[in-house]
Amino acid sequence: MKPPARLQSLIEEGLIDTVVRQLMSGKEAMVFVVRSGDETRCAKVYKEATQRSFRQAVDYTENRKVKNSRQGRAMAKGTKFGRQAQEAAWQSAEVDALYRLADAGVRVPKPYNFFEGVLLMELVTDAAGDAAPRLNDVAFTPEEALRHHAALVTEVVRMLCAGVVHGDLSEFNILLAEDGPVIIDLPQAVDAAGNNHAQRMLLRDVGNLSSFFGQFAPELLATAYGPEMWDLYQGGLLRPDSALTGRHERTPGSVDMGAVLREIAAARDEEAARRLRLQPQAPR
Repeated sequence: MKPPARLQSLIEEGLIDTVVRQLMSGKEAMVFVVRSGDETRCAKVYKEATQRSFRQAVDYTENRKVKNSRQGRAMAKGTKFGRQAQEAAWQSAEVDALYRLADAGVRVPKPYNFFEGVLLMELVTDAAGDAAPRLNDVAFTPEEALRHHAALVTEVVRMLCAGVVHGDLSEFNILLAEDGPVIIDLPQAVDAAGNNHAQRMLLRDVGNLSSFFGQFAPELLATAYGPEMWDLYQGGLLRPDSALTGRHERTPGSVDMGAVLREIAAARDEEAARRLRLQPQAPR
């Protein structure tokens, strides 16, 4: 196919040779299958902020570091330079998270390069060598659901031990590779220790996993892996190989109504984004 304008610069730089086809168009980016030498990879082309349905909510960008104080002041003021800096920080967040998580042994696509708003990374494939499907496109037996759920809980624990919370984890951004689930789409990842909303996001991520796989294995709907792993994390006891039970005893305390209202708003936004993702794509 004819290379999109955003990918032409990667061809000119010798980072890729050809563009094979468009793989998908998501809420914050378009993904293309590309060839680089003898390897087939994928190129994630980030959409401009004005074209995205997923906004850079303050909950996600809280405490994200920028290169210098000038950028930070500009971002706070909302100047043109500040908006550009904020956009660059948003895009580089996924790159940083991918490298950090890959180093920690988390099952994420291997990143290769990030150039002018395009992330070049591993193409996750199925047993036939085709692009792996998302979980929402696959039906599971109860045994498969339990196995994949357990594997993903382990990956979330590894992520948390590396100090990262996905922030938008669901069946729509997990691929089913030949050897098991692979987590994708990390531009909204947050620092577990530096973001005040990290606990809420983690509980939602883990809850999404239980809700999805609970369709096939209903016993998962009664589990509480999220609160259990967060308590261990806060107590400095969580390890990548921690054995979780899925049980958690709630401790009485006051209700944070602000947090409840934020969770309701976040759930509303997530449902709107989910409906958008389910819309059929235009023929390629």
